[in-house]
Amino acid sequence: MGEERLWLKHYPEEIATSIAYEEKPLHVFLKESADHYPEKKALHFMGKDMTFAELFTQAKRMANFMQAHGLKKGDRVAVMLPNCPQAVISYYATLMAGGVVVQTNPLYTERELEYQMKDSGAAFIICLDILLPRVSNVRENTDIRHTIVTGIKDYLPFPKNLIYPFIQRKQYNMVVKVEESEDTHVWQKIIDNTSDGYTPADVDAKEDLALLQYTGGTTGHPKGVMLTHYNLVSNVQMADAWLFEKSDSQDVVLGVLPFFHVYGMTTVMNLSIMNGAKMVLVPKFDAQEVLKTIHKQKPTLFPGAPTIYIGIINHPDVDKYDLSSIRACISGSAPLPVEVQQQFEYKTGGKLVEGYGLTETSPVTHANFVWGGEKVNGSIGVPWPDTDAKIYNMETGEEAPIGEVGEIAVKGPQIMKGYWNNEEETANVLKEGWFFTGDLGYMDEEGYFYVVDRKKDMIIAGGFNIYPREVEEVLYEHEGIAEAVVAGIPDPYRGETVKAYVVLKEGYDLSEDELNEYCRKNLAAFKVPRLYEFRSELPKTAVGKILRRQLVDEEKEKSATEPV
Repeated sequence: MGEERLWLKHYPEEIATSIAYEEKPLHVFLKESADHYPEKKALHFMGKDMTFAELFTQAKRMANFMQAHGLKKGDRVAVMLPNCPQAVISYYATLMAGGVVVQTNPLYTERELEYQMKDSGAAFIICLDILLPRVSNVRENTDIRHTIVTGIKDYLPFPKNLIYPFIQRKQYNMVVKVEESEDTHVWQKIIDNTSDGYTPADVDAKEDLALLQYTGGTTGHPKGVMLTHYNLVSNVQMADAWLFEKSDSQDVVLGVLPFFHVYGMTTVMNLSIMNGAKMVLVPKFDAQEVLKTIHKQKPTLFPGAPTIYIGIINHPDVDKYDLSSIRACISGSAPLPVEVQQQFEYKTGGKLVEGYGLTETSPVTHANFVWGGEKVNGSIGVPWPDTDAKIYNMETGEEAPIGEVGEIAVKGPQIMKGYWNNEEETANVLKEGWFFTGDLGYMDEEGYFYVVDRKKDMIIAGGFNIYPREVEEVLYEHEGIAEAVVAGIPDPYRGETVKAYVVLKEGYDLSEDELNEYCRKNLAAFKVPRLYEFRSELPKTAVGKILRRQLVDEEKEKSATEPV
């Protein structure tokens, strides 16, 4: 079935089914955009703009500084920053100097940070001033030789740059004084006092790593995903082909998704740099601030995650803002409820489609068509150019027939090289060029793919297989529900039972009995949640993915402490 590539018949003529990918280092895109559009705005950050020429110059200076302080080709550089100009400069400077970026979540605890630094063997770390105490506490247990420290205020316009330290003191209850030393350096001094005469690294795009991106680690320790320059270049060229309809006034891309997550890194940062488009950087998702930003900055492309779109459509002031500039959004990181998709399109007049991918695939492998082709609600769409996909029966290991649920496997130029220092895990998921995703899904007779759930999230209750996503779709259709997640929790009789965690819309009142009655009308009896829990919020990752496993772990802890 996969060999027939049924999905290709749906491709609009504007999207090539195969692309000639450029075998060049990823950072060359920045040089090219700086050469072609030196005075064009590359970044907007909290009221201040930066041109492509300025961005490239600062990246060259940072690359030169790191090389002068011993950075060799292949050395790892941890970038522990939110979306701000320094995050973009650090990323490209590292690649230009021949280093490998290790994207590091600023929310990491000391334990998580120490593990990632040890595992990656990072030689440099670039962090915010408020994160310096955390870095300093773990540094001696790692290979970090140099710490470069910056602050949000460094790129704020006057007078925000003077006011920000007071806001920071109030918000975080801390003031960090950075003491310069042989191994601790102040960002602003580097940018002000370093020449841009770095030595361009000799990079083999197909073989050399650009990125070590750590997976979420839902089971055991996070794994370092090895992505080459070619992996990332090919995926960003695919994204560009998919978004073929360009804006007359040049696209402006809203950067709400964090760049330390591979989805934001590819679909916002790398795509914008390649196309010479302006990025509007948002350091932290806040629905009110994002609404204001869209109203003022008029972004046209808005890659996001379902929780981001949910936060916007449910904001009480959403109708006070002009959101009509938004033309296209591809949603990833978690399943997109159909109800959310429809409401968002109604509010903005733009297109919102669901896509699919993983850290190991740079990240995108599938999406619905934004323009020129069908959009199938509830589907993750079809494979991107040069990407193949199949469904495998997990018991037989053979390809599953059309419509049968099995494990999704993908193949293409964006597939990772493997897991860092982990041959066993690499061998488990990479087989003859195919990457086995761990996601359960099926393909319909038209070649559209559907994800029913993660293998490990499937609930087996009383012998029935229950896919949380199916139950969640029903919950999201209820007019009073803002967010919902379903998990399987231990049950002495059924093995597992279905529990729904629900966040209600503001001002909405809903009882457990009313919700149960609603579910019974819309789901087979064995799929109906046996338990409901109303919450003010759900635990999420930085990119907005709901942490189902955290809820399951909480339940396990509860049951372990309850008297028998």
